Amino acid sequence: FFQMFLSSSTYPEIHGYLHAKEQGKKSWKKLYFLLRRSGLYFSTKGTSKEPRHLQFFCEFSNSDMYMSLTGKKISGAPTNYGFCFKPNKSGGARDLKQLCADDEQSRTCWMTAIRLLKYGMQLYQNYMQPYQGRSGCSPLNITPMRSISENSLVAMDFSGHRSRIIENPTEALSVAVEEGLAWRRRGCLRLNSHGSPIAMSNMGMSIHRSQSWFHHKISREEAQRLILQHGLVDGVFLVRDSQSNPKTFVLSLSHGLKIKHFQIVPLEDDGKLFYTLDDGHTRFTDLIQLVEFYQLNKGVLPCKLKHYCARIAL
Repeated sequence: FFQMFLSSSTYPEIHGYLHAKEQGKKSWKKLYFLLRRSGLYFSTKGTSKEPRHLQFFCEFSNSDMYMSLTGKKISGAPTNYGFCFKPNKSGGARDLKQLCADDEQSRTCWMTAIRLLKYGMQLYQNYMQPYQGRSGCSPLNITPMRSISENSLVAMDFSGHRSRIIENPTEALSVAVEEGLAWRRRGCLRLNSHGSPIAMSNMGMSIHRSQSWFHHKISREEAQRLILQHGLVDGVFLVRDSQSNPKTFVLSLSHGLKIKHFQIVPLEDDGKLFYTLDDGHTRFTDLIQLVEFYQLNKGVLPCKLKHYCARIAL
């Protein structure tokens, strides 16, 4: 297991047997587990890794992992090498997802792999930040901690004659999205090499290339392979260049244990370029705007965009 981590140039596939506590019961069951980018799965048919045999067990973005010290005594675990997942939302012991390994080495490997999967990119950014500072590049953006004064802020609507506090969280989110889109549509100015201001409309055509969900010049088959590696969970997606139609893009999305491909078509209206998934009914000035919209709204898609396939494999 350790040799797999040390010798692999990419993130290795982690799989093996673990004991899982059945929800609402005192019994434990030995199952074959597989680790994917979108979460932890177990096979419903022996050691089969086929997507149709994989059952979702737990995802990591909204839960924290802990080592269990008294699992055998309190929960009746088969061994003393337990660990568990606790959702970030408020809840009691009934929300715990409990597992245990056969030995200490196995538990350490599973917990290390899961932590690398969850925090690997942040660790990489933290490692690279001082080196970027030395080379004259600007440091990577790290999300700052919110201050007490920021936490006391409220959402306000200034669109009418009189300002008002927005108490509905859904409305506040909608207003925030609209403000973000309006800000992006207004555009920015940038100085060219001669010091003259130039419009950034051309930059909008390639700004998506900096996003982790965008894959430049990969085939349909490669896109399907990447999504399969993450697991066929509803909402796993990536955006790629279209191989059949130049200057267009494709959204590849997992839904209902199938991978579907949606053409993103560029439209020109009054000298401005837009992107659309629904024949122009909903238009976006760039692909980032399009992805952000469908992360919040299902629209013409079978489900919202939830988990992206990262461009860089850890």
